Amino acid sequence: MRHIVIFVGLALIASHALADGLTADRLGVIYNQNDPASLRIARYYALRRHVPAINLIGLPLPDRAVIDRTELAGLRNALLDRLPSNVQSLLLVWSRPYAVECMSITTAFAAGYQPGFCEPGCEPTTRSSLFDTDGWLPADTAGWLPAMLLPTRDEALAHAIIDRGIRSDGTQPPGVAYLVRTHDAARNVRAAGYDDVAVRVAGRIQVITLATPVFRRPIDAIAYFTGVAHVDELSQIAFSPGAVADHLTSTGGDLEGTRQMSALEWLRQGATGSYGSVSEPCNLVEKFPAPAVFLARYVRGDTLLEAYWKSVAMPGQGLFLGEPLARPYGPAHAIAPE
Repeated sequence: MRHIVIFVGLALIASHALADGLTADRLGVIYNQNDPASLRIARYYALRRHVPAINLIGLPLPDRAVIDRTELAGLRNALLDRLPSNVQSLLLVWSRPYAVECMSITTAFAAGYQPGFCEPGCEPTTRSSLFDTDGWLPADTAGWLPAMLLPTRDEALAHAIIDRGIRSDGTQPPGVAYLVRTHDAARNVRAAGYDDVAVRVAGRIQVITLATPVFRRPIDAIAYFTGVAHVDELSQIAFSPGAVADHLTSTGGDLEGTRQMSALEWLRQGATGSYGSVSEPCNLVEKFPAPAVFLARYVRGDTLLEAYWKSVAMPGQGLFLGEPLARPYGPAHAIAPE
């Protein structure tokens, strides 16, 4: 009986989050009309997630990793002219471009190019009014359309990411959040907030703190947060559907770079979402996901996009990757009797 009460309580919390949260009809799916793979994946996503056809919009994107603010303005204006008024967030279905000068493509499409989001470089940048907030009507309250990028260069991977997100919905996974302390002092700065995680999630999931080098095999990972340029233990991590993972480093959002590990590697290993910066942010923790905020929001029933965006105080240089509607802690598919 006690387990029934817990499940019902979680379901009520998740149902409240769902009422004013991100749903399929509030998501715009934007594809590159110059890339047949982008269109195919966008249609697959819309079919699997029941996104209204009117929410699918094609744009003529250039085949470059980085575009400039003038190009963005033309593309974004064309999008806003066609976007249904109820849409609150975006899924960008392509691999290139992933940056607009020093801004990430996801924040640039969300809010337009603004120098304060990235041109201060190593200084504090424009703060998000969405950080650690309740509800999710950002277009109405902040004038933003928070976005997530679904890379399309590998179609099989794109389909796998979509399917992982759908498979996670409402499963209430017991999952483990792994918080890794590293010997890389400059990139280990988030570890100062690790003690807050257990307090914020209030025992809803297991939290395990590791230290590098990681010798044990992390299993059932619903989240994995670390701070290094290259994650040596990556191939050993077993992710649950709906899991997120990221590594605090300078160029994790450079999807074509080789100097540091790309955030794409997390998705290839089995994560459903990730994050990385596209220009030098230095190690200001506000420019990276706060594990305590992300996990608190996620286990309360937020979608992956909502929880990730709410966890970054200064998102201008950060690229959000993955399946935006994944909601593992949303309403359960069924409440098992005890």
